[in-house]
Amino acid sequence: MDRLLTVQQVADFLGTGVRFPRRLIEERRITFVKVGRHVRISERALESFVEANTVRPVELRAAGYRRAA
Repeated sequence: MDRLLTVQQVADFLGTGVRFPRRLIEERRITFVKVGRHVRISERALESFVEANTVRPVELRAAGYRRAA
């Protein structure tokens, strides 16, 4: 079983304040677990969220690249 992280731990991992992960939870943009009144996010859900929102660099072709006029 994955380790369950608190909202503060998720915020620390992402380098944000606690409002950002709380907004992700409120908007249902990240998978979370309710333990009584506490909210926890699994490490796997956090890794999936980061992977899904990672923007890959554009690869330009070496020869023949032209800007559109």
